[in-house]
Amino acid sequence: MKKGIHPEYVPCKVTCVTSGKEIEVLSTKPQLRVDISSFCHPFYTGSDKIADATGRVEKFRQKYNLK
Repeated sequence: MKKGIHPEYVPCKVTCVTSGKEIEVLSTKPQLRVDISSFCHPFYTGSDKIADATGRVEKFRQKYNLK
């Protein structure tokens, strides 16, 4: 590696604006603010709701009268 061309990594405080939680990582910036993170995203929290009452396979079978 060449010396003097790589950015310096510093401890970075990442703040989730939605949930207010903070984590510390290494970055080239000392502070970051994100709109959504794994603390508040429905996929990670398990609070997302599936609107599909019947599955895709069942809909396909009903549409084409399959068993």
